[in-house]
Amino acid sequence: MNDLALLLTPEGRALLHEVRGTVPADELTVATRLRREHPAALVSAALGQARLRQRAAVKFGAEDAGRMFFTPHGVEQSTRTSVATYRAERLKALGVTSVADLCCGIGGDAIALARAGIRVLAVDRDPVTAGAARANAEALGLTDLVEVREADVTEVDTASYDAVFVDPARRGGRGRIFDPEAYSPPLSWAVRAALSAPHAALKVAPGIPHEAVPAEAEAEWVSDGGDVKEAVLWFGTEPGAVRATLLPGPRTLLSRGLPDPDVRPVGRYLYEPDGAVIRAHLVAEVAEQLDGGLLDATIAYLTADERHVTPYASAYEITDQLPFSVKKLKALLREREIGILTVKKRGSAVEPEELRRKALPKQRGPNSATVFMTRVAGAPTMLLGHPA
Repeated sequence: MNDLALLLTPEGRALLHEVRGTVPADELTVATRLRREHPAALVSAALGQARLRQRAAVKFGAEDAGRMFFTPHGVEQSTRTSVATYRAERLKALGVTSVADLCCGIGGDAIALARAGIRVLAVDRDPVTAGAARANAEALGLTDLVEVREADVTEVDTASYDAVFVDPARRGGRGRIFDPEAYSPPLSWAVRAALSAPHAALKVAPGIPHEAVPAEAEAEWVSDGGDVKEAVLWFGTEPGAVRATLLPGPRTLLSRGLPDPDVRPVGRYLYEPDGAVIRAHLVAEVAEQLDGGLLDATIAYLTADERHVTPYASAYEITDQLPFSVKKLKALLREREIGILTVKKRGSAVEPEELRRKALPKQRGPNSATVFMTRVAGAPTMLLGHPA
């Protein structure tokens, strides 16, 4: 009997309620007490699930996570609610009323789709994972819209559904898988499944090469709170389109096929484009908004003389520019009474922690600063400033 099956019994559910909120420091004491009245395997399963729920709260919110069931892999790989909700709303706007969610995991996307009023067939071949998805649909009151099926996704008939959503496994025994054909199922199979439906969304790794995007697909890179979360290949929308979407918002920037910006001298402001903008190769579109240029032809830092407000890049006012030298930086920080130093780098082999340790061996003063380790027109350079 697996841990999930133990927890779905009346005794398991009661024990889960009892251990909610248990912190790691208290686990041994709690486990010792509970094992006097409950089987050791059940106590271990309940405490393990409590830990997973606490971890999952970051993605699902404390209320939902406190009612759901997770596996360690499911917590790690599931889509966070904000991203899944955005995708579900976009499918709904396309007129989609039913989705075959293939490789559904513990059901994060299926939940968001159902809450958008979309009927979902959620499929996963792993029995424990499928069981978690089924338990989650029940726990959140969504069984009228979510059907969970334990099956090989390559054998599921999706003809009666308006859309297909595929989230292939992108991790193996040795960690992340970078070759899309090594996904499970492979990207080529997922594309064939997508082309068989009126609409489709395929979740892929953000690092997917642009040349691997099928001609029939629209490619979208999504970030949430400044962190790139995923790339999605959309079918039945705008073939060839490329976009970066920032959450919360959503705010979307579309490619217009602009040439790379010119390289120019460092201006008063440095702009750090959002990761989704960089992954989508839309730095030129942001540079046009800023009337700015690149610091270096190979690095995605922009510079401009004027302060512009844009959701697609963070602005920093630059106060000093100096060639790479830890000694010079250390002297400058001492002169400016800097006690808190944020280190950012692009195009530099220097590790931020190592630089911080050498340049600021101890807290010197009440001020803070940001140093950018980068290249300016090919030359290793340090730029000191602060958020604008």
